Amino acid sequence: MFGMIKNTLFGVTEETEYKLLSSETKDGVSFETRRYDASKYAVVSSEGRTFDQVSGELMRKLLMYIGGSNEPGEAMGTATPIIITVYPRNDGVLSRRLVAGIRIPTMYQQAPPPPTDTSIRIEERPGMTVYALQFGGFAGEIEYRAEALRLTRTLGETAPFQRKQYFCCSFDPPLKPYGRRNEVWFLQEEP
Repeated sequence: MFGMIKNTLFGVTEETEYKLLSSETKDGVSFETRRYDASKYAVVSSEGRTFDQVSGELMRKLLMYIGGSNEPGEAMGTATPIIITVYPRNDGVLSRRLVAGIRIPTMYQQAPPPPTDTSIRIEERPGMTVYALQFGGFAGEIEYRAEALRLTRTLGETAPFQRKQYFCCSFDPPLKPYGRRNEVWFLQEEP
């Protein structure tokens, strides 16, 4: 636990690089279209509990992994954002299935340290294009759902994005009290 806190507060933070394809404002709502390259992620899943009940636990597991809870005991620095994949029902409420992931820092992409926590797995995620909407504050299920609805309305019904899942992204350590950055990402459907 101390390694996670030390790594989060004093380690190097690496934001996942992307190519900005466009930046737009519609009806007073600003959003970006970005392209992310394929990368390896540490991933942990949960079923049966709500977003607010389990998201902190999933984030903590990932931060402990990159903070040194891995086979060599090596703190890797911090990568942002932590991405939680959610699966909304037709009424907009999130299902009780979540997948949290954090990009393995660049220096460890070729050979990520094996996790000591067996619930964490390493997976290669393909490149993706996303619509990204940024907002501040502490974000839970209600805030992410509200921002997802705002982005849906802004993009319109004909926009080419996946509606069966979206990404809730947190860029800040859990202990940061102000100036927080969160984003909702919609995965653009490839032509």
